[in-house]
Parts: sequence; C-alpha cells; structure tokens
Amino acid sequence: MAVKESYDATSIRVLEGLEAVRTRPGMYIGSVSTRGLNHLIYEIVDNSVDEHLAGYCSEIHVTLEADGSCTVEDNGRGIPIDMHEKGVSAERVVMTTLHAGGKFDNKAYATSGGLHGVGSSVVNALSERMTVTVSKDGQISEDRFERGVPVQELVNGLLPVIGKTRKTGTRINFLPDPEIFERTRFKEEDVKSRLHETAYLNPELTIIYEDCREGTEEQISFHEPEGIIGFIKEINKNNEAVSDVIYYKGSFEEIKVEVAFQYINEFHEEVMGFCNNIYNAEGGTHLTGFKAAFTAIINNYAKELGILKDKDANFTGADVRNGMTAVVSIKHPDPRFEGQTKTKLDNPDASRAVAQVTQDEVVRYFDRNLEVLKSVIECAEKAAKIRKSEAKAKTNMLKPQKFSFDSNGKLANCESRDPSKCEIFIVEGDSAGGSAKMARNRMYQAILPIRGKILNVEKASIDKVLANAEIKTMINAFGCGFSEGFGNDFDISKLRYDKIIIMADADVDGAHISTLLLTLFYRFMPELIYEGHVYVAMPPLYKVVPARGEGEYLYDDFALARYRKTHKGSFTLQRYKGLGEMDPEQLWETTLDPARRKLRLVQIEDIRMANETTELLMGVEVPPRKAFIHAHATDAEIDA
Repeated sequence: MAVKESYDATSIRVLEGLEAVRTRPGMYIGSVSTRGLNHLIYEIVDNSVDEHLAGYCSEIHVTLEADGSCTVEDNGRGIPIDMHEKGVSAERVVMTTLHAGGKFDNKAYATSGGLHGVGSSVVNALSERMTVTVSKDGQISEDRFERGVPVQELVNGLLPVIGKTRKTGTRINFLPDPEIFERTRFKEEDVKSRLHETAYLNPELTIIYEDCREGTEEQISFHEPEGIIGFIKEINKNNEAVSDVIYYKGSFEEIKVEVAFQYINEFHEEVMGFCNNIYNAEGGTHLTGFKAAFTAIINNYAKELGILKDKDANFTGADVRNGMTAVVSIKHPDPRFEGQTKTKLDNPDASRAVAQVTQDEVVRYFDRNLEVLKSVIECAEKAAKIRKSEAKAKTNMLKPQKFSFDSNGKLANCESRDPSKCEIFIVEGDSAGGSAKMARNRMYQAILPIRGKILNVEKASIDKVLANAEIKTMINAFGCGFSEGFGNDFDISKLRYDKIIIMADADVDGAHISTLLLTLFYRFMPELIYEGHVYVAMPPLYKVVPARGEGEYLYDDFALARYRKTHKGSFTLQRYKGLGEMDPEQLWETTLDPARRKLRLVQIEDIRMANETTELLMGVEVPPRKAFIHAHATDAEIDA
C-alpha cells in the first residue's frame, strides 16, 4: 500500500531573494538557450535606453569581452547610490530585489521599456559574477555580486568609493552562469541586429558595439539620424519600391505614436511593432489599431474613387497590406506586456491611440498625394485577385484525403485523435520511412515519408507550390490549411499534431532537406513556428562500441573527438550515413523515444533577420548568396 505524502505548512516553500529567478529562469528571460542568453544583454541595454528617453544619455557602449562576459556602459545619470529606506544603497536594492527600480515612479521615467522592474536583478541572478560601477557626484562607486549574492562589503550601508571622475553613468559587467545556460557564448549577429534596431528607434542615440573575443573582433558605431524612415529603407534596400517611405507621428491620450511604411513589389507584408523601444514579436494592440484603421481608410478611398462598387466586397486587411513594410513605434506611460520578455502588447488604449493618429495623418497624406494612394490601391486590387484565384486553386488541389497505411510513401497516421498528444515525423525516403513506421509508437506517432528534396518555395510561384505532390500531402496531413503569411484560410486550431518533427539524415543532404521544409513552413505556415510546433530531430552520426562496456551514440564530429580523447582502449566505430541504416530498435532509442531523443525547437527571434536570411539563402538572387558562402566558408561543417 502506497504511503500518502503529507501536505501541510512544511510543504510550502518560499523562494527568497533572487532564488526564484534561478529556479525558473524561463519565466523571466524566455529560455536558457542562446536566445535567453542574448536577452541578458537586452535587459541591461534597455535600462540605458530608458535613460536616453528621459533625456540624460546620448551614448551606450556594448562590449563582448574576451573572457566571455559582457559590459554595458552609458553616460546617463548613474544608478542612485544614496541610502534607501531599506538601510542600504539604492543600487544594492535595485540589483538584488525583483520589482525595484525608478520605473515605478512616473517622475523618474515618463516612458520605460523595463517597466517590470526585474531586468537588472534577473541578469544579476543568472550571472556567475557581476560588477556594477557607478559614476555620480564626482565619485566612482562599485558593487560586486556572485550568482545574485552581494560579495562587496558596504561602508555604513553605502558602496565603497574607488575613484574620482567628472563623468556620470553606469557600467555593468556580467558573466553568464554556465549552471543556468546551455551555452554561454553570445551570438554576435543577433546582438548587432538588436542594437542596430534600437538605434533606428532612437535617432539621437549612438550605440557603440565592440566584440573583443578571439576570432570575431569587430567594432561598429550605430547611429541612425533618419530614425524609422532609415529602418524601412534598410529593410527594403534589395526590393523594388512601389512608393516612397511614408512617415507620420502624433499623440493621443498621452501615448506618442510614430509610424513609417513603404510598399514594395513583393507579395508579402512585414509589419513590426515596438513599444517603448521593445520589439513585440507577437504584435499586440498597437498593431491591431494600425491595421484596422489603415484597412478602413483604403476601403473608403476605393469606394470614393469608384474602384470598389457598392456590390463589391471590401478589400481584406491582408489585401491592403500586401507589399507593405511598416514599423509602428509607440511610447506608452504605462505599458502592459504578456510576459517578462514583452513579446505582445496588451493595452487597449494603445489600439485607440494608433488608430486615431493613423486616421488623422494617413488621410491627410493621401489627400495630398493621390498618385501614391492609387498605387497602394493597385497593390490591394492585385492581392485581391490573387487571393480569389488561389482560393479556387486550393479548392481544386487540396481536396481532403483519407489517411491510412499504404506502401506508396503516404502518411502512416497514428491511432490517437487528440492533437495535444500526437506528433508527426517527416522522413525522407522509403527506407527511413519504413524503419520509422516499424519503430514508432503507433498510438501517438505518425510517419510521413517524402521523396527527395521538396520544391524551394522561395523561388516558386504559388501555382507550382500548390501543385507539388509532397507539399499538398503535408498540408492535408497537418489539417490547418495554407496561407501566405498570417490570416487567409490558415487555422492553427485545426492542427492535428502538437509536434511536427523534421527527421532527416545527419549529413549535408539531410540539412538541405530540413532547410527546404523550414522555408515552406516559414513562408506559408508561419504560425506553426511562432506557436512552437516545429522541431528538428537530432539523429546520431556515430555509434561507438568499446571492447568492454556499453555502446554509446555520438551526435557529431565534436562528440567523436571528445570520445577519442577520453576513452582508453580500442572501440568499434559505426557511422550512420542515413536513418535507413538503423534498425527499428536503434531508431526508436535514438530518435523516436520521447524519453531519450533530442529535439531542437525551431524559433524566430528576429523577424527582420529571418526574412533577410531566407531571401538571401533561398531566393533567386545568386551574387549575394555567393558572397555569404565565401564569407562564412570557414564556419561550414563539411560532411565527409
């Protein structure tokens, strides 16, 4: 008979200080992957940007140090170091207490991106060590921490003074904790992109980036006096423009609104939202207000000009934004975000403010620029025609199929019909597909074999995409439809599988197949990625069997090199050229078994970089791709 565990006051654990952050870091920075690691930098930089917004900081230095740490230094007012009511320096309170900071006092910061008040203290908690140096009132003061715990002795509750200065500002150096993060090397391309983005949003701010790490030494100064107009120009630099960049700003109910947009000769939209300099990857109310107001304006003009008749249906939002690249940036005195990582804005008044300013300013602009208005409506007309022709094509091409087991490489579905428990593996080739079908858990795991490399959708027309047999099979299997971007007939709620797992060989051809599939998902089913349903399986590349002892699977050449260094004695090495070489038992224990397998979740941190990279590597333009390959040739992993 099982012994029942008691549940009383002793069962309740209180996480003191910053212990909660170290226990559940994902709640505060999103993940402990490279994405979360880079987020540490952004939290500190955002505090310096808030000083700029308050009118006290003009320059920020971000340095990736040779020892793996990061230093962020600004010329703002400096964190307050005088005595706090808690009996210690205010700086110590800010760095060790969640929800402590000047951003809760509207007198100190009218607008702020770090409103949660946890940024600095979270970075402190997740760092192996941190040093805070404050230049203020002619003196330099210093505080030091290890994993969030102060190690610097105070002098009568105040920070020790280590020097004199005429400057003001804050300098924070921190080293990420390897006990917390999967990797502790910052990803420089993502950091540079984020800093450049911040410079566009703050045209009077200069951000100096320096990488002192071996092999990536670099120094760049980001200063963008054109602001978000320059941002739009940069995004569209390789595209044919249909209009000039249209810019407007205004305020409503103490919310400042700034918008820039441009139309290009491409059939997709890119609308990005920022609140208090924070990029909102999942959008929010400010984008809702912009899109609704802009759609209504274009439909009203189309009817006034006789382009839309009374009997005609209005253009959809996707129609009027077809070809649009837009940046919507607001400054809000009291923003509410969904989660600490601030991916979505939740203020209803933000929608009203953006809609009102858009209504006033866009109408004023189009009244004075009729030719630009007509070119925008032409884009909407073209999009509407394509949408209607696509709807007919989809109806004819994507007829429902009956999913069953067969020998022709089609879907071998799972028995469960509970999407939250089901997963589908996309496998290349009949051999690997046959092994996977025998190895899987038939209750919850479906296998969809595909034959060879699918169509590169970045280069193909929509009719060719929809006519491709492999793509049609995947769309029908997933059950949620197909779209060019968000909206249209794509419905994520109809997805039949919680996990869509790309299971390709651990070689160059397998990587190419994975890339083609990811391009398809990103361009035509992006919500699969945004909502965390797409994974890449990690099958082993080797199996080593020592003369004595248990065999071991190794997943890459680095693991093999480590094994050779640490293993004493002879061993047999087996290299898997493909999944088809594994018997069902091996495939189950390495790649299919949820308890032992390794999966990589596909995520998008920066939409702009994702778009640029997809166009560069998968698009029709060859010279930029060649230049990229030459520049990164030494980074490639060559399959022997």
